[in-house]
Amino acid sequence: MPDEISHVLDLFSSLTLAIASPSATAFTAPLQVLGAFILTLWVLELVDSLLLQGHLNRLGIRPRRWIGLRGIVFAPLLHGNLGHLAANTIPLVVLGWLIMLNGLNTFLTVTAIAWVISGIGTWLFGGSNTNHIGASGLVFGYFGYLLLRGYFDRSFSALLIAVLVGLLYGSMIWGILPIHRGKSWQSHLFGFLGGGVAARYLPELQNALTQMP
Repeated sequence: MPDEISHVLDLFSSLTLAIASPSATAFTAPLQVLGAFILTLWVLELVDSLLLQGHLNRLGIRPRRWIGLRGIVFAPLLHGNLGHLAANTIPLVVLGWLIMLNGLNTFLTVTAIAWVISGIGTWLFGGSNTNHIGASGLVFGYFGYLLLRGYFDRSFSALLIAVLVGLLYGSMIWGILPIHRGKSWQSHLFGFLGGGVAARYLPELQNALTQMP
């Protein structure tokens, strides 16, 4: 865990320098959004761990319980401990940044789709008497989007990114299977499917959003 947290601190330093750099003006808004999201996750986890004794984790997804529906909104913001959050932070930043290469609106749309589909799928199909928390559903959503966008888009850049993501994170695919005890494979699976939905229908969804009054 110390190594993972050290990597995260290095990542924060890099993000801060990039945002402050005058030559990075065109990238400031996307970096601020991504940095603010990651910072929010860490502040929440530090407050929950140090002051609230994990009380916020009760807001996770509790499958097929009405009170558990609130977890669809809150679960990706919560983590079991700092090590859990550290493990999610680096892929969130790397994969999120690759999506942001196509624009902030693309990142926000993919995030929203993966967030909702992962949450609903987990609530419907998660194990009884379980509580699901963590941003791994988003991680798998970004992973699925970047892989499948190469297939649906067929552009050179999309294919290149898909190959890069496959090389860096291809082993993640095993996370959608129920082979690791204590892991929320349901959020992984439905996050991945959410990323696939975004990859397939992103242009249509963006067109529909731009035409809304």
